[in-house]
Amino acid sequence: MYLSRLILNPRARQVRNELADPYEMHRTVCRAFPDGLFKAERNEENTTNILFRVDLHPRTRIPTLLVQSRQKPDWSFLFSDRKDYLLGEKELPLDMENPAMKEINLQLHDGRVLAFRLRANPTVKKDREGKKQGRRLGLIHEEDQRKWLERKLEAAGAALLSVNIANDRLMRGGLFHSKEQRMSFLSVQFDGLLQVKDTNQLTRAMFAGFGSAKGLGFGLLSLARA
Repeated sequence: MYLSRLILNPRARQVRNELADPYEMHRTVCRAFPDGLFKAERNEENTTNILFRVDLHPRTRIPTLLVQSRQKPDWSFLFSDRKDYLLGEKELPLDMENPAMKEINLQLHDGRVLAFRLRANPTVKKDREGKKQGRRLGLIHEEDQRKWLERKLEAAGAALLSVNIANDRLMRGGLFHSKEQRMSFLSVQFDGLLQVKDTNQLTRAMFAGFGSAKGLGFGLLSLARA
């Protein structure tokens, strides 16, 4: 597993456009993965197990893009095509790499308690009469969101111990099969503690991502020491 961190330039027009339309950010992220770019151009979702999330600094509101992938990314195109996409060296702390990338060996052990962050699109599927596919509806009540998270973690081999839930906003993005059609996606950030119950199961779930709309910046589970 590779994890990349890109500190974005909030003054860049491209960055502002992508923060407003996560499908465009998905396309930029996929350019670091040749196979992912090819599939993105064909509007296929969550290519090559790429997950990403944007975190905003609580004080400066500077956006940080985190990208998790199974394939090693190549961000060199940002320096030729998108010269103002990343925050400049003079605005960063001394010796901070931007972008930064590292290979991660997950240190998961059954019974271990870890802190987590997950931005997700919690939904429930409702059947529609006469339709082959049901409609996904966002879960807007906090208790329903917590139960959704409990179910997802349980299925992923972990137990929820505590959580703080923050409803961010409704994000708008183009659908993968139709760039012209746009939808709203409920964005919820979960921060809390979990306990590992099944190491292998949780590892697989982290690669796959959690919930729907994973190609639009949802589903990346970050773990850290409690």
